[in-house]
Amino acid sequence: MTESGDPLTHRHAYVGHPGMPRWKKLPPDPDVRCAIVDAAAQSMRDQGVRGLNVAAVLERAQLSTRAFYRHFESKEQLVAAVFLEMARDETQRLRRKMANVACPVEAVAAWIDGRLDFAFDEDAEFKLRRHPRLGAQSKAFSSPEMVSSAYHAILEPLIEQLQRGLELGAFQDIVPTTAAKSIDGVVWAGTQQPRATHHFDRSEVRERALRFCLRGLGVAPETIERVAGRYAAAG
Repeated sequence: MTESGDPLTHRHAYVGHPGMPRWKKLPPDPDVRCAIVDAAAQSMRDQGVRGLNVAAVLERAQLSTRAFYRHFESKEQLVAAVFLEMARDETQRLRRKMANVACPVEAVAAWIDGRLDFAFDEDAEFKLRRHPRLGAQSKAFSSPEMVSSAYHAILEPLIEQLQRGLELGAFQDIVPTTAAKSIDGVVWAGTQQPRATHHFDRSEVRERALRFCLRGLGVAPETIERVAGRYAAAG
């Protein structure tokens, strides 16, 4: 999977020689692309987004500059690819968690609980550094397109259940996409105070988020008590 050669070297070789064959860009190779993304993810784990260096990524992957530019136009595009791959994994995990519940209200609660799993697990500091929604270092790049695909991938299963709940009458007067962003904002805000105060009470954060979000969706009070009580009993 290792490639040799630098595209700049090839380009310079043919400058001023129109009669010579020009260097042709090879088509992308999924295995090579995967190797670059994996190496970049490891680099981001070690150095954060700001510390990502393409040369170091290629050295880790044992690939050339030419291999990089076959698959990515810039470092920002590589970072976006890492975020998107991570978001796909997270979305699959959330869908599995939401698949075992009976109604949209429970599914929304499962999504919230799943996002808090992500924020409060033992690897949370790493994830918070690199996550497209929760990681402050993602702001190192100004382009919103860089992380928007990853962010919306994570919201997608929540939007689906909000739409389903709206159709079934479980939720009242909501716009599913807007409501999903608001719920994600509540979860995000709920993780910040514990980190600022070093008081990590996950069950407390979860109960506040559940009650606030379900009330905002127009869920019946007795249903909110049932759902919140079940999670409280589970610890």
